[in-house]
Amino acid sequence: MTIKLEVADYVAVVTMDNPPVNAQSMDMIHGLADAFDEISDRDDVRVAVLTGAGKCFSAGADLKNRPDVSAPGATWKRNRAVRESSYAIIECNKPVIAAVNGPALGGGLGLAASCDIIVASETAVFGLPEVDVGLMGGGKHASRILPHSMVRRMMLTGWRAPAEELYRRGVIEACLPPEDLMPWVMDMARSIASKSPMATRLAKDSMRTIENMTLRDGYRYEQNNTNALSKTEDSKEAIAAFKEKRAPVFQGR
Repeated sequence: MTIKLEVADYVAVVTMDNPPVNAQSMDMIHGLADAFDEISDRDDVRVAVLTGAGKCFSAGADLKNRPDVSAPGATWKRNRAVRESSYAIIECNKPVIAAVNGPALGGGLGLAASCDIIVASETAVFGLPEVDVGLMGGGKHASRILPHSMVRRMMLTGWRAPAEELYRRGVIEACLPPEDLMPWVMDMARSIASKSPMATRLAKDSMRTIENMTLRDGYRYEQNNTNALSKTEDSKEAIAAFKEKRAPVFQGR
């Protein structure tokens, strides 16, 4: 198994485990999509964390074990599977935090960029090194979180940005010593899990959907989700708890 899924206290931890660098084999690509599709439907999960085993988050495509795509249609099938592994994260109903424990390169950077919140170890670097191995890819994912010039520098030179540089630029939420990464991320995950599941689900739906909308259309979409949330039991419980000065007890309804 190249993907491990563990759930406790409403937090799912998805760990990529394909030594030595968590290269994205087809087994891992399919496993990622399966894991996040499952998380979308699980009532015992309110937030997910994506990380890598060992000292690497993910070094991207598995160059040593690339599948044979010489058969008609094979290239399209493989490319579709690769796309869906990141879409499963972007489209997951639950918020996803990337705990980038080491290098996030190529497809690994793409996976991190697909998450809602990115936190990294001081040992992490982010890059698009495909130019050095005769490939391309990841530019669009990187452009969701990185500045125009930086993405092109990565794609054209293979340069890798240190986590501390991305933290300085406000791209990631924290740059931490390796031993502090998961405790910090899990504290954030537990904070999110304590909120209304309905509220966080609709918030993620809003953020994902309005990303490419105009201001008018995007704000209208958010207003519609606010109206939908106000009709839920969780919303009524949040208001009641506020008035009664107590902690809310959410049921996800």
